[in-house]
Amino acid sequence: MLQNIGQTGVKGSRIALGAMRMNALDINEAEKVISASLESGVNFFDHADIYGGGESEIRFSNAMKKLNVKREDVILQSKCGIRKGFFDFSKDHILTSVDGILKRLETEYLDFLVLHRPDALWEPEEVAEAFTQLKTAGKVRYFGVSNQNRSQMEFLQSYLEEPLAVNQLQLSPVHAPMISSGLEVNMTTSGANDRDGGIIDYCRLNKVTIQAWSPFQIDLSKGLFSGNSDYKELNDTITALADKYGVSDEAIIVAWILRHPAKIQTIIGSMNPDRIKRIAEAEKIELSRPEWYDIYTKAGHILP
Repeated sequence: MLQNIGQTGVKGSRIALGAMRMNALDINEAEKVISASLESGVNFFDHADIYGGGESEIRFSNAMKKLNVKREDVILQSKCGIRKGFFDFSKDHILTSVDGILKRLETEYLDFLVLHRPDALWEPEEVAEAFTQLKTAGKVRYFGVSNQNRSQMEFLQSYLEEPLAVNQLQLSPVHAPMISSGLEVNMTTSGANDRDGGIIDYCRLNKVTIQAWSPFQIDLSKGLFSGNSDYKELNDTITALADKYGVSDEAIIVAWILRHPAKIQTIIGSMNPDRIKRIAEAEKIELSRPEWYDIYTKAGHILP
Protein backbone atom coordinates (compact mmCIF):
# COMPACT_ATOMS: atom_id res chain seq x y z
CA MET A 1 0.00 0.00 0.00
CA LEU A 2 1.32 3.42 -0.97
CA GLN A 3 0.84 6.82 0.61
CA ASN A 4 1.65 10.40 -0.31
CA ILE A 5 4.98 11.53 1.09
CA GLY A 6 4.54 15.10 2.25
CA GLN A 7 3.28 17.38 -0.50
CA THR A 8 5.69 15.95 -3.06
CA GLY A 9 3.30 13.77 -5.05
CA VAL A 10 5.69 10.84 -4.47
CA LYS A 11 3.88 7.61 -3.57
CA GLY A 12 5.88 5.63 -1.04
CA SER A 13 5.16 2.42 0.81
CA ARG A 14 3.67 2.88 4.28
CA ILE A 15 6.44 0.63 5.60
CA ALA A 16 10.00 1.57 4.69
CA LEU A 17 13.19 -0.42 5.14
CA GLY A 18 16.01 1.22 7.08
CA ALA A 19 19.40 0.00 5.86
CA MET A 20 21.46 0.85 8.95
CA ARG A 21 22.56 -2.75 9.52
CA MET A 22 23.04 -3.77 5.89
CA ASN A 23 26.82 -3.40 6.17
CA ALA A 24 26.80 -6.60 8.29
CA LEU A 25 25.40 -8.65 5.39
CA ASP A 26 27.18 -10.24 2.48
CA ILE A 27 25.94 -9.49 -1.02
CA ASN A 28 23.69 -12.58 -1.19
CA GLU A 29 22.09 -11.76 2.14
CA ALA A 30 21.54 -8.15 1.07
CA GLU A 31 19.84 -9.38 -2.11
CA LYS A 32 17.44 -11.51 -0.07
CA VAL A 33 16.57 -8.57 2.20
CA ILE A 34 15.85 -6.27 -0.73
CA SER A 35 13.88 -8.96 -2.57
CA ALA A 36 11.76 -9.69 0.50
CA SER A 37 11.07 -5.99 0.88
CA LEU A 38 10.02 -5.50 -2.73
CA GLU A 39 7.90 -8.65 -2.70
CA SER A 40 6.16 -7.30 0.41
CA GLY A 41 5.31 -4.00 -1.27
CA VAL A 42 8.14 -1.98 0.30
CA ASN A 43 9.55 0.45 -2.25
CA PHE A 44 11.04 3.04 0.14
CA PHE A 45 14.60 2.57 1.43
CA ASP A 46 16.12 4.76 4.12
CA HIS A 47 19.89 5.28 4.40
CA ALA A 48 22.37 7.59 6.13
CA ASP A 49 25.95 8.43 5.31
CA ILE A 50 27.08 7.19 8.73
CA TYR A 51 25.46 3.75 8.51
CA GLY A 52 28.34 1.33 8.53
CA GLY A 53 30.64 4.21 7.68
CA GLY A 54 28.98 4.34 4.25
CA GLU A 55 29.33 0.60 3.68
CA SER A 56 25.56 0.01 4.07
CA GLU A 57 24.90 2.20 1.03
CA ILE A 58 27.56 0.35 -0.98
CA ARG A 59 26.18 -3.06 -0.01
CA PHE A 60 22.68 -1.91 -0.96
CA SER A 61 23.69 -0.59 -4.39
CA ASN A 62 25.67 -3.73 -5.21
CA ALA A 63 22.70 -5.92 -4.31
CA MET A 64 20.34 -3.73 -6.35
CA LYS A 65 22.58 -4.16 -9.40
CA LYS A 66 22.63 -7.93 -9.04
CA LEU A 67 18.84 -7.96 -8.75
CA ASN A 68 18.48 -5.69 -11.80
CA VAL A 69 16.08 -3.42 -9.93
CA LYS A 70 15.24 -0.29 -11.92
CA ARG A 71 16.07 2.99 -10.20
CA GLU A 72 12.62 4.40 -10.95
CA ASP A 73 10.97 1.48 -9.15
CA VAL A 74 12.38 2.43 -5.75
CA ILE A 75 12.46 5.52 -3.57
CA LEU A 76 15.85 6.30 -2.05
CA GLN A 77 16.30 8.48 1.00
CA SER A 78 19.51 9.22 2.84
CA LYS A 79 20.55 11.42 5.73
CA CYS A 80 23.55 13.57 6.56
CA GLY A 81 24.72 15.86 9.34
CA ILE A 82 26.16 13.50 11.97
CA ARG A 83 29.94 13.46 12.15
CA LYS A 84 32.26 11.82 14.66
CA GLY A 85 31.70 13.72 17.91
CA PHE A 86 29.58 16.54 16.50
CA PHE A 87 26.78 17.58 14.16
CA ASP A 88 27.33 19.57 10.97
CA PHE A 89 24.67 21.27 8.85
CA SER A 90 27.14 23.55 7.10
CA LYS A 91 26.61 24.06 3.38
CA ASP A 92 29.96 22.51 2.49
CA HIS A 93 29.31 19.39 4.55
CA ILE A 94 25.81 18.86 3.17
CA LEU A 95 27.05 19.18 -0.42
CA THR A 96 30.07 16.94 0.16
CA SER A 97 27.94 14.36 1.97
CA VAL A 98 25.42 14.14 -0.84
CA ASP A 99 28.15 13.61 -3.42
CA GLY A 100 29.46 10.74 -1.33
CA ILE A 101 26.01 9.25 -0.88
CA LEU A 102 25.26 9.37 -4.61
CA LYS A 103 28.58 7.73 -5.40
CA ARG A 104 28.04 4.91 -2.89
CA LEU A 105 24.44 4.31 -3.98
CA GLU A 106 25.50 4.60 -7.64
CA THR A 107 22.58 6.84 -8.49
CA GLU A 108 22.29 10.27 -10.05
CA TYR A 109 19.76 11.53 -7.51
CA LEU A 110 18.14 11.01 -4.12
CA ASP A 111 14.38 11.20 -3.85
CA PHE A 112 14.75 12.59 -0.32
CA LEU A 113 17.61 14.07 1.68
CA VAL A 114 17.06 14.33 5.44
CA LEU A 115 19.05 16.33 7.97
CA HIS A 116 20.15 13.79 10.58
CA ARG A 117 19.25 15.15 14.06
CA PRO A 118 19.48 18.89 14.91
CA ASP A 119 22.73 20.85 14.78
CA ALA A 120 22.88 23.51 17.52
CA LEU A 121 25.26 25.59 15.37
CA TRP A 122 23.26 25.49 12.17
CA GLU A 123 22.71 28.50 9.97
CA PRO A 124 19.39 28.11 8.13
CA GLU A 125 20.65 30.33 5.30
CA GLU A 126 23.44 27.81 4.62
CA VAL A 127 21.04 24.89 4.71
CA ALA A 128 18.72 26.67 2.30
CA GLU A 129 21.60 27.44 -0.06
CA ALA A 130 22.71 23.82 0.01
CA PHE A 131 19.17 22.57 -0.65
CA THR A 132 18.71 24.98 -3.56
CA GLN A 133 22.03 24.00 -5.11
CA LEU A 134 21.26 20.28 -4.80
CA LYS A 135 17.77 20.73 -6.23
CA THR A 136 19.00 22.83 -9.16
CA ALA A 137 21.71 20.28 -9.94
CA GLY A 138 19.15 17.47 -9.94
CA LYS A 139 20.94 15.64 -7.14
CA VAL A 140 18.05 15.74 -4.64
CA ARG A 141 14.34 15.96 -5.38
CA TYR A 142 12.91 16.70 -1.91
CA PHE A 143 14.10 17.46 1.61
CA GLY A 144 13.26 16.68 5.21
CA VAL A 145 14.54 16.60 8.76
CA SER A 146 14.80 14.14 11.62
CA ASN A 147 14.20 14.52 15.34
CA GLN A 148 13.26 18.18 15.05
CA ASN A 149 10.56 19.91 17.07
CA ARG A 150 7.94 22.29 15.75
CA SER A 151 9.90 25.50 16.25
CA GLN A 152 13.01 24.09 14.58
CA MET A 153 10.96 23.04 11.57
CA GLU A 154 9.21 26.42 11.38
CA PHE A 155 12.56 28.22 11.65
CA LEU A 156 14.12 26.24 8.81
CA GLN A 157 10.97 26.33 6.69
CA SER A 158 10.98 30.14 6.75
CA TYR A 159 14.20 30.05 4.68
CA LEU A 160 13.15 27.39 2.20
CA GLU A 161 11.43 27.77 -1.15
CA GLU A 162 9.47 24.52 -0.89
CA PRO A 163 7.86 22.69 2.03
CA LEU A 164 9.76 20.12 4.06
CA ALA A 165 8.46 16.66 3.17
CA VAL A 166 9.31 14.48 6.18
CA ASN A 167 10.34 14.47 9.82
CA GLN A 168 11.85 11.26 11.15
CA LEU A 169 10.92 10.73 14.81
CA GLN A 170 11.20 7.88 17.28
CA LEU A 171 7.84 6.27 18.01
CA SER A 172 6.66 2.99 19.51
CA PRO A 173 3.80 2.03 21.84
CA VAL A 174 6.23 2.46 24.74
CA HIS A 175 8.11 5.51 23.45
CA ALA A 176 5.24 7.85 22.60
CA PRO A 177 5.80 11.28 24.19
CA MET A 178 4.40 13.07 21.14
CA ILE A 179 1.13 11.23 21.69
CA SER A 180 0.95 11.35 25.49
CA SER A 181 1.48 15.12 25.56
CA GLY A 182 -1.61 15.51 23.40
CA LEU A 183 -3.71 13.31 25.67
CA GLU A 184 -2.54 14.53 29.06
CA VAL A 185 -3.18 18.19 28.29
CA ASN A 186 -3.42 20.51 31.31
CA MET A 187 -2.23 17.80 33.68
CA THR A 188 0.78 17.68 36.01
CA THR A 189 1.72 14.14 34.98
CA SER A 190 5.04 13.35 33.33
CA GLY A 191 3.32 12.45 30.08
CA ALA A 192 1.89 15.97 29.86
CA ASN A 193 5.34 17.42 29.20
CA ASP A 194 5.29 18.78 25.66
CA ARG A 195 8.81 17.97 24.46
CA ASP A 196 8.32 18.73 20.78
CA GLY A 197 5.84 21.58 20.49
CA GLY A 198 2.90 19.49 19.31
CA ILE A 199 4.83 17.98 16.42
CA ILE A 200 2.11 15.58 15.30
CA ASP A 201 -0.45 18.35 14.90
CA TYR A 202 2.11 20.58 13.18
CA CYS A 203 3.02 17.86 10.68
CA ARG A 204 -0.62 17.04 10.00
CA LEU A 205 -1.46 20.71 9.51
CA ASN A 206 1.46 21.22 7.10
CA LYS A 207 1.19 17.84 5.36
CA VAL A 208 4.60 16.66 6.53
CA THR A 209 5.01 12.88 6.66
CA ILE A 210 6.24 11.60 10.02
CA GLN A 211 8.57 8.64 9.66
CA ALA A 212 8.58 6.52 12.81
CA TRP A 213 11.91 4.90 13.67
CA SER A 214 12.63 2.14 16.22
CA PRO A 215 8.99 0.97 16.43
CA PHE A 216 9.95 -1.99 18.64
CA GLN A 217 12.20 -0.20 21.12
CA ILE A 218 11.70 1.24 24.58
CA ASP A 219 14.41 3.80 23.91
CA LEU A 220 17.97 3.85 22.61
CA SER A 221 19.47 2.56 25.87
CA LYS A 222 16.91 -0.03 27.04
CA GLY A 223 16.40 -2.08 23.90
CA LEU A 224 13.25 -3.88 22.80
CA PHE A 225 10.05 -4.14 24.79
CA SER A 226 9.14 -7.44 23.08
CA GLY A 227 10.00 -10.26 25.44
CA ASN A 228 10.88 -7.79 28.20
CA SER A 229 9.41 -8.94 31.52
CA ASP A 230 8.78 -5.32 32.50
CA TYR A 231 6.20 -5.17 29.69
CA LYS A 232 4.50 -8.53 30.13
CA GLU A 233 0.97 -7.12 30.10
CA LEU A 234 1.68 -5.18 26.91
CA ASN A 235 3.25 -8.18 25.20
CA ASP A 236 0.36 -10.43 26.24
CA THR A 237 -2.10 -7.92 24.76
CA ILE A 238 -0.13 -7.71 21.51
CA THR A 239 0.07 -11.52 21.25
CA ALA A 240 -3.68 -11.86 21.82
CA LEU A 241 -4.35 -9.40 18.99
CA ALA A 242 -1.83 -11.18 16.77
CA ASP A 243 -3.72 -14.43 17.35
CA LYS A 244 -7.02 -12.69 16.60
CA TYR A 245 -5.82 -11.26 13.28
CA GLY A 246 -3.61 -14.19 12.33
CA VAL A 247 -0.40 -12.18 12.08
CA SER A 248 2.85 -11.77 14.01
CA ASP A 249 3.35 -9.65 17.11
CA GLU A 250 5.58 -7.35 15.04
CA ALA A 251 2.76 -6.74 12.57
CA ILE A 252 0.43 -5.67 15.39
CA ILE A 253 3.01 -3.20 16.71
CA VAL A 254 3.46 -1.61 13.29
CA ALA A 255 -0.31 -1.67 12.72
CA TRP A 256 -0.64 0.38 15.92
CA ILE A 257 1.53 3.10 14.37
CA LEU A 258 -0.16 2.90 10.96
CA ARG A 259 -3.58 3.27 12.63
CA HIS A 260 -2.82 6.85 13.64
CA PRO A 261 -4.63 9.31 11.32
CA ALA A 262 -1.41 11.29 10.78
CA LYS A 263 -0.56 8.63 8.17
CA ILE A 264 2.78 7.91 9.79
CA GLN A 265 5.26 5.97 7.67
CA THR A 266 7.07 3.28 9.69
CA ILE A 267 10.76 2.54 9.19
CA ILE A 268 11.81 -0.97 10.13
CA GLY A 269 15.44 -2.03 10.40
CA SER A 270 15.19 -5.80 10.16
CA MET A 271 17.70 -7.62 8.00
CA ASN A 272 15.72 -10.87 8.27
CA PRO A 273 13.72 -11.53 5.07
CA ASP A 274 11.08 -13.63 6.82
CA ARG A 275 10.60 -11.03 9.53
CA ILE A 276 10.24 -8.30 6.92
CA LYS A 277 7.43 -10.28 5.30
CA ARG A 278 5.74 -10.81 8.68
CA ILE A 279 5.94 -7.12 9.54
CA ALA A 280 4.53 -6.12 6.15
CA GLU A 281 1.28 -7.88 7.04
CA ALA A 282 0.55 -4.90 9.30
CA GLU A 283 -0.92 -3.12 6.30
CA LYS A 284 -3.76 -5.64 6.16
CA ILE A 285 -4.95 -4.70 9.64
CA GLU A 286 -6.84 -1.71 10.97
CA LEU A 287 -6.99 -1.84 14.75
CA SER A 288 -10.19 -0.67 16.36
CA ARG A 289 -10.15 2.33 18.69
CA PRO A 290 -10.48 0.12 21.81
CA GLU A 291 -7.62 -2.09 20.57
CA TRP A 292 -5.40 0.89 19.82
CA TYR A 293 -6.01 2.44 23.24
CA ASP A 294 -5.59 -0.92 24.96
CA ILE A 295 -2.05 -1.21 23.54
CA TYR A 296 -1.36 2.41 24.49
CA THR A 297 -2.40 2.02 28.13
CA LYS A 298 -0.79 -1.41 28.52
CA ALA A 299 2.46 0.22 27.39
CA GLY A 300 2.35 2.26 30.60
CA HIS A 301 0.60 5.44 29.50
CA ILE A 302 -2.42 6.88 31.25
CA LEU A 303 -5.70 8.32 30.09
CA PRO A 304 -7.07 11.39 31.92
